[in-house]
Amino acid sequence: MIRKPRLAEVPGIKKLLDAAAQNDDVLPRPLMELYETARDFHVYVEDGLIAGCCALHIDMADLAEIRSLVVRDESRGRGVGAGLLDACIAEARQLEIARVYALTRKGEFFIKHGFREIDKRGLPHKVFNDCVRCPMWPDCDEIAVVRDLTVVGEDRVNANEGE
Repeated sequence: MIRKPRLAEVPGIKKLLDAAAQNDDVLPRPLMELYETARDFHVYVEDGLIAGCCALHIDMADLAEIRSLVVRDESRGRGVGAGLLDACIAEARQLEIARVYALTRKGEFFIKHGFREIDKRGLPHKVFNDCVRCPMWPDCDEIAVVRDLTVVGEDRVNANEGE
């Protein structure tokens, strides 16, 4: 079941993210930060355990990051990652956010779900605040992907394209 987490589940999110961070799949996140941003997350719960998570982190009025998308190995291959991504995108649409992006090494997953690759320099500089905590910094091997969420023809779709 995909839903918003309970605060008591934050340590389970931390455990899942820590395991993924060991492989440099996601950035490690301090426990206090996870409590502060718990409302950003959606979780997949299976047999009472956090088996997947994904966060929608708002950067600006019209731009948000999809981050910390992780699915436990035993739960992969069943559409859990896609479901978590869809939940974050649905929330972004509800908030009327024009674009979502991700910095990822798994570009093919995001492209399969309607994202397109862009030059990282096309993102606002504030997006990179977390990068200094990355073990790959400053030699980043991630790509930037973006998905426009507004209806074609709306002025906001490309409002930040050149930033």
